[in-house]
Amino acid sequence: MGKNRLEAFSDGVIAIIITIMVLELKVPHSADFHALLPLWPVLMSYVLSFIYVGIYWNNHHHMMHAVDEIGGSVLWANLHLLFWLSLIPFVTAWTGENHFETGPTVAYGVVLFMCAVAYSLLLKRLIDHHDKNATLAEAVGDDRKGKISIVLYLVGIAVSWFAAWLGFLVYVCVAIMWLIPDRRIEKKVAQESRQEKMAGK
Repeated sequence: MGKNRLEAFSDGVIAIIITIMVLELKVPHSADFHALLPLWPVLMSYVLSFIYVGIYWNNHHHMMHAVDEIGGSVLWANLHLLFWLSLIPFVTAWTGENHFETGPTVAYGVVLFMCAVAYSLLLKRLIDHHDKNATLAEAVGDDRKGKISIVLYLVGIAVSWFAAWLGFLVYVCVAIMWLIPDRRIEKKVAQESRQEKMAGK
């Protein structure tokens, strides 16, 4: 089964998610810069969520670039990921409007945790059930970074019950960890492309 429609649909949904998030930013009625000060929690939660959605879009793009085969179960696994991503605008707005109080911060962490789990399940589905996706399997390896992220989200959720700001800080640290370029898939795809060109000669 071809992957083009899955990629196009995923890109469209992610673009809508970002659009919904930015529409939640309310413009101050005053032209004074001081009017922006009460909005800092909303802006901060928006920036972090934008980064997270960007990370997922980037990694999803690289993952699909290394894939040669998908099936019906992959389509459902991808929809599962998109479902949890689609909840990011809701928890972003709730967290920002309530200045990172316990309940919203815990909910934010739960959504991030489920996004990470859904991404791991999609990755596992692509690798375990499709022999033609060997490039992806070799590039990802044991997915240590993904597993560490899931554990850190659980830590963030737990500490948010006692100090919401500390839980939010954990979420920021995970985002920073993923902002550091991970070029495993790029390198593997480029390596195989060079080998194919040499074999063609």
